[in-house]
Amino acid sequence: MTAMADFQRVESDSETLLRFTGDLSLASIGDLPERLPGVAPVDRIDLAGVDRIDTVGAWMIHRFATARDVPVSGLEGDEAQLYEQVARAADQPVVAPAPDYGLFLRIVAETGEAVISAFRTLHGLLGFMGATVIAFWNVFTRPRRFRLNATVQRFEVVGVSALGIIGLMSFLIGIVIAQQGAVQLKQFGAEVYTINLVGRITLRELGVLMTAIMVAGRSGSAFAAQIGTMKLTEEIDAMRTIGVSPMEALVVPRTLAAIVMMPLLGFYASLIAIIGGGLLCWISLDVPPITFVQRIREVVPLTDLWVGLIKAPVFGAIIAIAGCFQGMLVEGDAEQVGARTTAAVVQAIFLVIVLDAFFAVFFSGVGWI
Repeated sequence: MTAMADFQRVESDSETLLRFTGDLSLASIGDLPERLPGVAPVDRIDLAGVDRIDTVGAWMIHRFATARDVPVSGLEGDEAQLYEQVARAADQPVVAPAPDYGLFLRIVAETGEAVISAFRTLHGLLGFMGATVIAFWNVFTRPRRFRLNATVQRFEVVGVSALGIIGLMSFLIGIVIAQQGAVQLKQFGAEVYTINLVGRITLRELGVLMTAIMVAGRSGSAFAAQIGTMKLTEEIDAMRTIGVSPMEALVVPRTLAAIVMMPLLGFYASLIAIIGGGLLCWISLDVPPITFVQRIREVVPLTDLWVGLIKAPVFGAIIAIAGCFQGMLVEGDAEQVGARTTAAVVQAIFLVIVLDAFFAVFFSGVGWI
């Protein structure tokens, strides 16, 4: 049977001790914590007569010794180690909770953090673009390092495999544009200008823009997930170990495939959208296909086609670089793959729309309206 914890104040000529006995554990402490504050001052605490001590007892002794500023002695082995760990944990500073400055200041703080994060991401993306340009130059100056099989495979993934979904999306968008345009123009008796609307907006803007958004969601996310998974499984570190540049082996083929395939996909999407718009004009407005085609040739300038073809490779490069950049940032666990994949899609779509706005201002300034 374990003895209940107790203490005794022992006075001598040299010092005054507070000697503990019994079992300093949760089950045997009893009313000891209530009696300790009334003890007269002592010079030292002696625990040599203690049979057993647990975390609760060690914390009680440490709190009393700290309050009275007296040393503790008499513990050995595991019990001394336990007391040291309790004392070390108790002496750690308590972190005060962050002050609540109110909803407005919280919003300002979160906005500031978001702005700083955006600038850091932009800085990293610009650096990654520079590294991509250097990798392209290295491949150009050393053609043996160009991976033809990987590039051709990316052509298939980015371009050929996307023809179905992009064609369906473009066809439906062409129908929607024609239908909405016809409804609005019919109020002014100008239904024939629906052809102008379909031809110009698809070739100049929506064909390439919607294709870029689809490629960002389909291929940009795939780039981020693939490279992110390779980063987690340490395949990229292994490539560096054997002297293979991940930028040349992974980023260059994907970026080149996106740059080459985006103009082709954009032109294909514009044609399919025009076909969809022409079909609706034929059904709803009784405009024969031959008349529709002739009208398209009359009202759509060649500059609209060039505007779309010029923007497409830039969009493709942005999508591929954003996807690869986010993939390279993956570290830690599999949850990062999903987070970086989402970030790649959002970042690519945002940059595509921003660049499209800049292109609109630029082409308007040079007279390609």
